[in-house]
Amino acid sequence: MGKPFEVKEFDSIICNADYKDDEKYKYLNQKEFDNLVAFIHEFTGDADSADALDFMKIGYRRNVGEVVSIKNYVGLIQMKNGFQIQVLPKISFGAKDEGNVQTKRVFIRMLRSMKDFPSKVFNDASLKVDQMNLYELFINMYLQEVRQLVKRGIKSNYVGQEDNLRYYKGKLLVNQQVRANLAHKERFYVAYEEFHPNRAENRLVKATLAKLQKLTTSAENSKEIRQLLTAFEMVDASVNYAKDFSQVVINRNTKDYEMLMQWSKVFLMNKSFTTFSGSTASRALLFSMESVYESYVAQQMKKVMSPEGWDVSSQDKGHYLFTEPRRQFALRPDIVMKRGERTVILDTKWKSLVDNERVNYGISQADMYQMYAYSKKYNTPEIWLLYPVNDEMRNHYPIRFESGDGTTVNLHFVDVDKIEESLQELRSLLEAGE
Repeated sequence: MGKPFEVKEFDSIICNADYKDDEKYKYLNQKEFDNLVAFIHEFTGDADSADALDFMKIGYRRNVGEVVSIKNYVGLIQMKNGFQIQVLPKISFGAKDEGNVQTKRVFIRMLRSMKDFPSKVFNDASLKVDQMNLYELFINMYLQEVRQLVKRGIKSNYVGQEDNLRYYKGKLLVNQQVRANLAHKERFYVAYEEFHPNRAENRLVKATLAKLQKLTTSAENSKEIRQLLTAFEMVDASVNYAKDFSQVVINRNTKDYEMLMQWSKVFLMNKSFTTFSGSTASRALLFSMESVYESYVAQQMKKVMSPEGWDVSSQDKGHYLFTEPRRQFALRPDIVMKRGERTVILDTKWKSLVDNERVNYGISQADMYQMYAYSKKYNTPEIWLLYPVNDEMRNHYPIRFESGDGTTVNLHFVDVDKIEESLQELRSLLEAGE
């Protein structure tokens, strides 16, 4: 695998060579562009899976031709021929981010906040984000999880064995004994159990390491895989993934395998952290930045606000827009904070606003209707919309909207690179309003 084609959220990809140097577009040659369009058509959604059109839109622009527009999904796409497209989030740092190193580092940090993202132990400082694409970084995270397992000791279990031995143990298999040992009275064909590491979890880890050894282009990852494989010398690599995954049971004794099994499913069965269906020859490791941002802010909000006596809950349930004749249209604000009699509602929006009051800074009308409903149903005047900071809005404070009947919607801009600092500033604003 060569270096991936790199784009960011909301970029537009074209194949018209006349616009190759136009800063508004990212140029792909005709062959790879056609493969990308085929990929989008192939990854179609159904009742249980997302559609590729949720994260990429195929359109047409006059004079330019076909255009593929990236939406707010971030991650890595790999085509059948091995060509990779890396989609990075649009994060503002207030300075140039050479090689998108800081973008990748912050994005990985944000991913860790997601409860279903299978990596908690990796060392952020050890990740070579300047040298690795996202897929190599995910491989590196997996290897760090395996390293932790090996340090603690891989688990063994009683494994059923059959063998023709010179001594008797376990249970004699009469039919096999007659067939194999009629002329060898000194031998015993027996079935027995042996305490051995050749269990389903270890077979799957070994199979994953063997597959990643073929896929990785990173010398560092390759070296780490070779070292880790020595710890699994007594283990057979899984050949029937579905069967072995069905035998995995995560309990108190196998807790160390929980994250690894999620990763192994991603790598061995080309699963994704988001639900995309398609051919196993293509991969789509993609994340909704709406969900990633919401999770990251909620996690950090608890860290900053809880010590100050705030009760912070995310995805609050129990309130409905209508209650008669039955409860309908559930309201689920991203974050609800309570302290004493005070309630504050906060909603995260992964969207870049613009410094133009005449267009309401780019805030959607539907979002404001939603905030107004939260205010009335939660019986609180304090509503906050949390947008990621961008270069245009970095020093634009304060912005608030008064409804005239007791609802105030405040905007706060979160710097995801310096999130604790941003949320401490928000905490000061809340405390000033008491």
